[in-house]
Amino acid sequence: MRRKPLSLRVEAVQSEQFGLVAARECMSGHTSVDSRVLRCVDRVPFPDMELTRVAVGSGSCTVRIDGPVSKHAVLLLPGKGDPVDLYDDVCERLHHSDLRTVAVESIENLDETSAVVLLDELNIAWVNLVGHREGADLAWLLAARQFGRFASLIAVDRGHPSASDIAGVPPVEVPTTVVVGSGGRAIADASGRFVYSDFRVTELPGVDDVVKSAPAELATEIVLRTSPW
Repeated sequence: MRRKPLSLRVEAVQSEQFGLVAARECMSGHTSVDSRVLRCVDRVPFPDMELTRVAVGSGSCTVRIDGPVSKHAVLLLPGKGDPVDLYDDVCERLHHSDLRTVAVESIENLDETSAVVLLDELNIAWVNLVGHREGADLAWLLAARQFGRFASLIAVDRGHPSASDIAGVPPVEVPTTVVVGSGGRAIADASGRFVYSDFRVTELPGVDDVVKSAPAELATEIVLRTSPW
């Protein structure tokens, strides 16, 4: 065990036995943590993954940063109630394609404004955007309103809000893929009217939850969107 010189000094336990659990306990004050005021970004380095907590709005957001140092990054937004490791299998595959991943553990404190703050604090100016269910709702909104920040959009199990008669989200102008499981084809196809760029629908019959049940297929769609060809 060793101390890291952070704005919040956190004891990062580097053993496989304790891993992220110990890191979260340190962050929440259950083990030895400096009681000084938190500022912006607090980092807990790991051999293969960096757990980072960022102050956003009146709360904070924890992200899992991993993969090779690359100019190509992917921001992954979960749905409400999704487990913190939702995207782990997807991310592992993305790393083999030279993609850096930034997986948000919870969108509880995120909206359009705080999501942009999160990217700014992490010094990410240009990123590919992935969202699952409620995370996809936020992803559609970000892609539609935040010009020049997102290279592509992959929406999972969610179509464009306007395709469901939900007002307030403009069309998007970035290359977009909607990945759906069983029963999601109609709303995915209807979303094409609200995408003013290359648009693709990938349907996975027999799959109820794309991220959990088809991580390889989802990773493939993300890689295709991040490729220049």
